[in-house]
Amino acid sequence: MMVKGIHKVIIAIIIFNFLGFTQMSMAQEKGTSRWSIPFNDNWQFKKDETRRDVALSELKWSLVQIPHTWNATDIQSGNGFYAGDAFYRKELFADQAWKEKRVFIRFEGVGSVAQLYVNDKLIGQHKGSFSAFAFDISYALDYGKKNTIEVRVNNQEREDVIPINNRLFPIYGGIYRPVSLIITNKINIAVIDYASPGIYIKQKNVSSELADIQVLAKIENKQEQPKVLTLSTTVYDEDKKIVKQFDEKINVKPQGMQQFLSSFTLSKPHLWKAKNDPYLYNLVTRIKDGNEILDEVSQPLGVRKFELKPGLGFFLNNEPYRLFGVCRHQDFLGKGNALSNEQHAEDLNLIREIGATSIRFAHYQQAEYLYSKCDSIGFVIWAEIPFVNAVSGKESDNAKQQLTELIRQNFNHPSIYVWGVHNEVYGKTPGDYTAVLTRELNDIVKTEDPDRYSASVSGYGEMNRPTNLNTDIQGMNRYYGWYEGKAPDLEEWVKGLENRYPDNLVMLTEYGAEANINQNQEDLGDSIPLSNGQSFPENYQTRLHEIQWGIIEKHPYLGASFVWNMFDFAVPLWSNGSVPARNMKGLVTFDRKQKKDAFYWYKANWNKEPMVYISDRRMDKRKNAITNITVYCNAGQPTLYLNGTKITTFKQGTTRVHFIFENVKLKKGVNVIKAVGQSENKTIEDSVKWSLVE
Repeated sequence: MMVKGIHKVIIAIIIFNFLGFTQMSMAQEKGTSRWSIPFNDNWQFKKDETRRDVALSELKWSLVQIPHTWNATDIQSGNGFYAGDAFYRKELFADQAWKEKRVFIRFEGVGSVAQLYVNDKLIGQHKGSFSAFAFDISYALDYGKKNTIEVRVNNQEREDVIPINNRLFPIYGGIYRPVSLIITNKINIAVIDYASPGIYIKQKNVSSELADIQVLAKIENKQEQPKVLTLSTTVYDEDKKIVKQFDEKINVKPQGMQQFLSSFTLSKPHLWKAKNDPYLYNLVTRIKDGNEILDEVSQPLGVRKFELKPGLGFFLNNEPYRLFGVCRHQDFLGKGNALSNEQHAEDLNLIREIGATSIRFAHYQQAEYLYSKCDSIGFVIWAEIPFVNAVSGKESDNAKQQLTELIRQNFNHPSIYVWGVHNEVYGKTPGDYTAVLTRELNDIVKTEDPDRYSASVSGYGEMNRPTNLNTDIQGMNRYYGWYEGKAPDLEEWVKGLENRYPDNLVMLTEYGAEANINQNQEDLGDSIPLSNGQSFPENYQTRLHEIQWGIIEKHPYLGASFVWNMFDFAVPLWSNGSVPARNMKGLVTFDRKQKKDAFYWYKANWNKEPMVYISDRRMDKRKNAITNITVYCNAGQPTLYLNGTKITTFKQGTTRVHFIFENVKLKKGVNVIKAVGQSENKTIEDSVKWSLVE
């Protein structure tokens, strides 16, 4: 089928490339009705560190590529950072053929308040660092000419934009996620419905026998007359074969954004089974005028059923599926938050290596690439907004906006099971601002997406606090052994909730302790590092996680558990653990180069791939001749050798993979320690060298 005007658009793309713009992919050049053109190369950039009202024409520009942040290093140093205005500028040649179409510009993430200008005309403003936004710029372009696209960005703290401060994580400045131009016909599937895909896939009565599917399409008609068209929905399997096609006639009026609902049944669907079998169909919605395709949108379809059962945990397709995993922030050392897809993929690969089944993406909407990869990898994920840490009383409208954007933009991802509405914000009574806003946010979840769960998170362990119990799931962050109490206290807390609130849905949404890999302490005793101190021994973090996962594993009452955090990350106002501006609760260092001992603890417990690992390996200079040697082995009972001598006596630790060889005597000088495991006919081993020094 040929699409009218495609030859004109291809000519426009050639001009686009000649002028130095990003090339369109080949897939986008072949017979499609919508063009999504990367718009990331050759932006000009200028920070305004002096005057807030400086004219754009007076600035000196530098050349940057998107993704870009101006806080790639300063906000991670602890020596102050720039927060204020900055400007981006780029030229766009608008081909004359585009005049008969619609032209949109879509930003996936700008931190944190953005104003868009086209040819010096203000098109619109967006508040919020983490969600996408799109503007129709068709009416503002001069066709057949070069046009100037300008974006004014500001990342200062604001009481009306969440998060309202930098206290828990940085508000990086910049156009730090990709930008694209989207060109459609005059009749199109909505682009500016909160920058959503414009179609919403719902599923009911899911089983291995059938699944009832509904597709809500939002369509706009910018022609002068109504039009009778065909709305076509096609489902393709992974081999690109059609398994279902459903067509219906629709009358699209030129008044407002209109909604059309299609319903059909899939017989014997191939279910999405998370990591066990993350099977994805491809659902394509098309608007057709006879044989001509006016517009089309493709979305993933993972057919699955989620259910949380009080006291029993999470069920996927009516089968128990334990949710355990990590939280993840989106910044890298030296890169800020302006990350490539390769860097996002590196993070997901590390999370996959550790064996997690679930990820809490905290504390904000993260990259679209991540959610899509979680669909195909099979992670079951938690998505949330940055209503976190503090309350101003002025953020209500923005919190509601960001929650609506989060849901609509990510509605079709089968991996998402819950929408988080807040983290550690509090009020004194059930009728005060925070509690009321929590209920209003919960109502948005239930209105926008009644088939998923809502959740809020408290930093306290009591169920009956005023802002609690206003969502489906009550998350609690518990840092026993770090901010309060001792590591084993987690057991009493869980048992107390089980006894008092057996019918509640409860999740352990954060737990952990900080660890500087350059610090270790031989004699930990019963002492607990000061959470605001300068000594964060890695082996303390290791012992805490050994204790606490041993407790969590025995309590399916906790519908999910999430280690805080997978990676160390920046906190601009902190100066603890002898490293400025760093939260070191990660299982992996900020640069992703070093996996801490606790990483291997969880890998041994969660990942079925056979492994053996000797813990405390960085404590390689020792003063105590008598010591314990801790080994993680998921391939049965390991054999330990010290300087070639076999040691057979051990104590079983907190889980089946935990082996402690007690009161081992080191010799003076270098000691070679080797642990050997056996998996079927394969021998696995690990070794370290420790020196006993005077």
